[in-house]
Amino acid sequence: MRHMKRTHAIAGISLLLAFLTGPIHAQTDDVFDFIPAGGKTLLTQVVENAPSDEVRALLTGNRDREKWVSYLQDRKGALVGLKAFAPHELLTLADYLAFNMPLAAKKVPADPARANWQKLLPLDGRDLVLDNCQFCHIITVVVTQDKAKDTWLGTMNSPSHIEIKLNDRQREALASYLVLNANIPIDLVPEVLRAGGASY
Repeated sequence: MRHMKRTHAIAGISLLLAFLTGPIHAQTDDVFDFIPAGGKTLLTQVVENAPSDEVRALLTGNRDREKWVSYLQDRKGALVGLKAFAPHELLTLADYLAFNMPLAAKKVPADPARANWQKLLPLDGRDLVLDNCQFCHIITVVVTQDKAKDTWLGTMNSPSHIEIKLNDRQREALASYLVLNANIPIDLVPEVLRAGGASY
């Protein structure tokens, strides 16, 4: 198992070096664009040009996933960005809000339209995937798998993953994101990220 991890880590480093030494114009493209947006990005899209009271209502709301889904569906008229969301995006946003809202009162600006509050938002599932799932294996191993939430949590709590520095809430948020957004077909993964296939 250690040999496999070392091999995958070396492959990951080789890929990173290939990116760093590749043509400048190629580096301007985000090779990870194929991974769906997380809740933080979706929230930012939704509140763009939204009235301040709508933004404050999102940042100070305290609901579970189902209640956030209902709330978001009811607010499609005021939050026009929601109209273009696919069902999995709405659920991804609802999960993010359920895990991370309300923000602490001191982080909620008096006039959200004039403040750069987005930098205060917690990491979302996509951020957590990219920040934590590439130490021992290529990202493809994670994002092409189709697993139930309990199975993802089981993987994260296995001996080979338990040392990843995520708290229980972050692990659950990451698992929820993967249930909704992983299972990406291999043909949508950039070729440079297909090395090593889609198995551990």
